[in-house]
Amino acid sequence: MQKLLIASNNSGKLLEIKNLLKNLPIVLVTPGDLKLGIQIKEDGSTYQANAQKKSSEFAKRSGLVTLADDSGLEVDALGGKPGIHSARITKKKETNDADRRIHLLNLLKGYTQPWTAQFRCVVAIASPSERTYFFEGLCKGEIIPEEHGEYGFGYDPIFFLPELNKTMAQLSLPQKNEVSHRAKAINKAKATILELLRE
Repeated sequence: MQKLLIASNNSGKLLEIKNLLKNLPIVLVTPGDLKLGIQIKEDGSTYQANAQKKSSEFAKRSGLVTLADDSGLEVDALGGKPGIHSARITKKKETNDADRRIHLLNLLKGYTQPWTAQFRCVVAIASPSERTYFFEGLCKGEIIPEEHGEYGFGYDPIFFLPELNKTMAQLSLPQKNEVSHRAKAINKAKATILELLRE
């Protein structure tokens, strides 16, 4: 069975991606499985640039078709920020998800609610022959000032989905994978993954 490398060490992200791809006739492997200790600096100016950098480098080093993604939260009141800097919003070296959520809410003080926002994800699928394909997914919602839910990661506890009346962190993994930005991008990518693995 063909292998697909998921170029991430983020446990929450890996859980989501593995769940999304579990029905494909492929074996999913991670950098940890292959002992690939590659650190990629995500310094691109777009999600696509960061996703390409990760997918291409891991594909080259592993010899496997590789999936990488870059995603971010875009808040309308902040002009689309933090965007590609969502994981580095505080500019401090040592921060966790809770620190980032607090920092974002501090930035939003003084702006009128609702704080409309969207999650954006760009998935890159790279082959060892250096061809790369891109797929994008969006999920629209609102930022709320109180945290709700125990699932997910990142900004999920303060990202509210009005149509479901829940935050992203109140959704089970199967529920999240029906509506999330990452799920939409990866579902678009499935046919290309299978195509590349058949070559």
